[in-house]
Amino acid sequence: MKDIMAILQNADSILIGAGAGLSTSAGFTYSGERFKTYFADFEKKYGFHDMYSGGFTAFESLEENWAYWSRQIYLNRFVKAPLPVYEKLFELVKGKNYFVLTTNVDHCFQKAGFDKSKLFYTQGDYGLWQCSQPCHKKTYDNQLFVEKMIREQGFVIQDDGNLELPEHGFEEIKMTVPSELVPRCPVCGKPMAMNLRCDDTFVEDEGWKRAAGRYEDFLNKNKDGRIVFLELGVGGNTPGIIKYPFWNMTYANPQATYICINKGEAAVPREIEKQSICVNNDIYETLADLR
Repeated sequence: MKDIMAILQNADSILIGAGAGLSTSAGFTYSGERFKTYFADFEKKYGFHDMYSGGFTAFESLEENWAYWSRQIYLNRFVKAPLPVYEKLFELVKGKNYFVLTTNVDHCFQKAGFDKSKLFYTQGDYGLWQCSQPCHKKTYDNQLFVEKMIREQGFVIQDDGNLELPEHGFEEIKMTVPSELVPRCPVCGKPMAMNLRCDDTFVEDEGWKRAAGRYEDFLNKNKDGRIVFLELGVGGNTPGIIKYPFWNMTYANPQATYICINKGEAAVPREIEKQSICVNNDIYETLADLR
């Protein structure tokens, strides 16, 4: 751990690459008790057992679809993570020359205090909608609409933002939202969709393009210096976005260091073994030890 701290302190720049494992370590699990607490009715009706699978389910109506999605959006975008993983990470890099590239869509980085201008969310944002067509390249903030949907189903939003079931649990919960709350495109009238990269309809709006440009600028300025590629919780689903580029850029720069923290999936190719540190452990525990 002392080696990692020394490397981070002496680095000219730090590029953080974050995958789903980082948010999982923070307590944003998509299955288990967290899923059953808020989706027991959908699990009973449709037979899926986690939020990820629910996102690919063909619901009976748009009203039911948005009842499901509003819960998922709210829980994973507007509720604070149970464990302060992102806050601990921020303390490590605060005041340093850093940038964040992430496939996560929950915006935990911003909630923890990271500078918005140093973040690139490549795969979208739970807090944004887009036209399902899409007929135009624009996204729309959804928080107020989502909160209305949540309350219409019978959930209680506490003062601290946490979501609670009513007194009699799912007996008082609806599996639909009112038809007037179903979001529709203000241009063509078609249903809105999540701004999540799952097919070729994903909208890369002006905000996305500006963030992509800032990421490219950061690389151009720093990739040949003493840069640390800090990879956290990146699995094998989309290795071409973070993992493989990090390996290649480390290989191309003898001054670079690759650090991977990922329980059960920390590995490195032999070509950059001498420039790398792999920690096969929980991210939250590791960051706590570093502090």
